[in-house]
Amino acid sequence: MKKHLSILVLFAAIAVITACQKKNQSDQNSVEQTLTEGTFGYDLAFLNKHKKTIVLQAPDNSCAQAILIADYQGRVMTSTADGGKGNSYGWINYGLIESGQHQPHMNAFGGEERFWLSPEGGQFSIYFKKGKSFDFENWQTPAIIDTVSFAVAESDSCSATFEARAMIENYSGTQFVIEIKRKITMLDQPSILSGLDIATLGKCKSVAYESINAVKNIDAEWKPETGMLGIWLLGMFRPTEKTVIIAPFSKQLSAKPLITDDYFGKIPSDRIKMADSTVFLKADGKFRSKIGIAPRSACNVAGSYDSEKGILTIIQYSLLPEEKYLKSSWEMHKDPYDGDALNAYNDGKLADGTQMGPFYELESNSSTHALKEGESLVHRQRTYHFEGDHASLNQIAQKVLGVNIEQIGEIFK
Repeated sequence: MKKHLSILVLFAAIAVITACQKKNQSDQNSVEQTLTEGTFGYDLAFLNKHKKTIVLQAPDNSCAQAILIADYQGRVMTSTADGGKGNSYGWINYGLIESGQHQPHMNAFGGEERFWLSPEGGQFSIYFKKGKSFDFENWQTPAIIDTVSFAVAESDSCSATFEARAMIENYSGTQFVIEIKRKITMLDQPSILSGLDIATLGKCKSVAYESINAVKNIDAEWKPETGMLGIWLLGMFRPTEKTVIIAPFSKQLSAKPLITDDYFGKIPSDRIKMADSTVFLKADGKFRSKIGIAPRSACNVAGSYDSEKGILTIIQYSLLPEEKYLKSSWEMHKDPYDGDALNAYNDGKLADGTQMGPFYELESNSSTHALKEGESLVHRQRTYHFEGDHASLNQIAQKVLGVNIEQIGEIFK
């Protein structure tokens, strides 16, 4: 009798668990059906289907959230200033993630801040094997920044730390053994105000986070004549017809602006403008174009403004204008340490008609040093998003980027 009773209890328990699972699945499906693509909740539901996510929130604002994925090198996939129904700022490659397949050359999973290493091209490249020509068919993103999962060293509701170790060989045959550490921390409102030196956010909603990235040399001393490494942070964002990249530059150390604007050929004049000390680049995801600003001309901030949705994005990064920065263009370099501090990119179709995105990118680079064994290279970046009241957005844009958002909305008309 007791045995039969135990069996009945077991079956009853299984039935309850099964019913709960079905209800949870039904609830999940119901939630997904009510979410709209482009919202943070939609992206969280999608990513949870395919990867283990870490969701962080600001210590003083539960609506300011970000999604991180350790399998994608601890990258920030997207963030929002307004919870699940709020705008999702990062571009996500749904098709590639859903496929579960790895692509040759590079896996563009998306994400609004990912960790990469430089240089990309030249005699010290870590994307081309020794002796190979600098062509797309020979280009290969190192696994450590493409397909390797980072370990989660620590995490709580507001921050997460990721770690990894790798051995990389450059085009000249130099080997690097490194430890990577990357910490993402959500920022509270006082940190946002002090970081950007602004008095108030007005009526704007906001979300912001800081990443501290370190590469530690755990082998032989790095030497300039055999190559060094740099930290490269790239953010992929959602483009619109009315999104414009804003890249301020300085004339204090170089009267002539040290700006490269022909990475993929000349950019048409209806897609790039230069006014006073700012470069404006159209970010509609419809024409492949890229700019770079050398450290002696760069400012430590850049951003974008979407006048369609009223979203202001700003990145703020470590800048050491007198130091060496690695050059990444696909060619042999006369000076491999005459590279960019800031890059901005607008996606578009390739010659064969295919396209990776559409998205646009804001990118920052670290300087580089001849590290001895045990020494580290560190690069910090903060990403801020603001949306809401037009006048408040304008005050932030003028203070931080030196531009009036009314001008930004009209510049490419």
